[in-house]
Amino acid sequence: MSQQGVTPQSEDFARWYTDVVQKADLADYSPVRGCMIIKPYGYELWEGVKAGLDRRFKATGHQNAYFPLFIPESFLKREAEHVEGFSPELAVVTIGGGKELEEPLVVRPTSETIIGWAFQKWIQSHRDLPLLINQWANVVRWELRTRLFLRTMEFLWQEGHTAHATHEEAEAETLQMLGVYEDFAVNDAAIPVIPGRKSDQERFAGAVFSYSIEAMMRDRKALQAGTSHDLGQNFARAFDIRYTDENNELQYCWTTSWGLSTRMVGAIVMTHGDDKGLRLPPRLAPIQVVVVPIYRTAEEQGPVMDAVNRVSTALREAGLRVHVDARANLSPGFKFNDWEMRGVPLRVEIGPKDVANHTVALARRDIAGREGKQFVPQAGLVETVRALLDDIQASLLRQATEFRDQHLHEVRSYAELVEVVDDEWALAWFCGGAACEAKIKDETQATSRCFPLKQPHPGESGPCVVCGQPAREMAYFAKAY
Repeated sequence: MSQQGVTPQSEDFARWYTDVVQKADLADYSPVRGCMIIKPYGYELWEGVKAGLDRRFKATGHQNAYFPLFIPESFLKREAEHVEGFSPELAVVTIGGGKELEEPLVVRPTSETIIGWAFQKWIQSHRDLPLLINQWANVVRWELRTRLFLRTMEFLWQEGHTAHATHEEAEAETLQMLGVYEDFAVNDAAIPVIPGRKSDQERFAGAVFSYSIEAMMRDRKALQAGTSHDLGQNFARAFDIRYTDENNELQYCWTTSWGLSTRMVGAIVMTHGDDKGLRLPPRLAPIQVVVVPIYRTAEEQGPVMDAVNRVSTALREAGLRVHVDARANLSPGFKFNDWEMRGVPLRVEIGPKDVANHTVALARRDIAGREGKQFVPQAGLVETVRALLDDIQASLLRQATEFRDQHLHEVRSYAELVEVVDDEWALAWFCGGAACEAKIKDETQATSRCFPLKQPHPGESGPCVVCGQPAREMAYFAKAY
């Protein structure tokens, strides 16, 4: 066992993940199987995710709304493929107020149906379009195998829903929001995701096209971190979402939906974490800087705490998220380990020598050991810390990108694909056929992750890695969460 009883990643990655999520105080188990309690530190991390996304949504013209948790069962049955896709995961309420309900109510697994019903009422004319709505909510899916943050029966997310006059506008919206997710993942979460289109077998139930951002975790498994769906006119026809065009003729709308959930918290843990615990990107870390006072006697305590208060106040006034660890009867070493477990990007240590020399010790979480530690003057500390946090953010992205790229392999034969996807990602020509995808999944437990939007050989084609028929695109394959 490594620090604070954490299972090393090399020994059991799944156990490591659970250890870190609990010991870093992100979440705990609920008395209801498959549900989780998000603890304050974990919820603050989620609030950082929410803030980063919400800012981007509003900048692209979307407005927040809220729709009911309960959906009439008949609504889901209107879109046949949709209900078929979700049937095994539905939680259904049949009794309310002690009486059997006239119509069962489904606990929201996603909101295309109830929002489609509302859109039908709100949209009359082409002047009402586009309609750009997002909601922050919880959803329930009756999962059999669950894991904290990654797959739980109830989870938090945002789901965007939009309606447009043309398919071109809807497709542009779908790709725009995929780009928003990519921008957030790369620039806030420091996760180098691959945006792409899902295969027909992996697309969202009821969608014409589904797109996703795919991320590689430290165990080299894939995690679908966000999705964006072009729904065509499927839901518009099911819920009669129509508008009168400029010629005063009735037309069906074209709709989209897109979502990102608390699974992103798990992605951050598994992309950056090490055997000491979390390593959080500064832009999302609930605490960016922790200040640890170091003294042995009451005589030393006064001057040290004066310096600590002066330094922490200056950092807070500069807009940084700062915590002073003034806990008594705990050794500095214990505190260092504790904050390393929680992934705080930068630690400031101040002891009697630092007071005398007008310096502080700075320890970076992204670089292990002595290489990550330096002594700097207290004068100009705000600028020094700001620059270091920017460097840590870039460093985590760089490390994650280098790790990912080391484990991506372009393959030319089925035998080579089978060998690679046992532990890494394979990029191969793929026809997209259901039989070819099923063969790979059955024989390797790997799935197609996406046809990347940036194809490595644009304009070229090659033989499908499974059937040998001509393929116009390459796809990534990997085992996934």
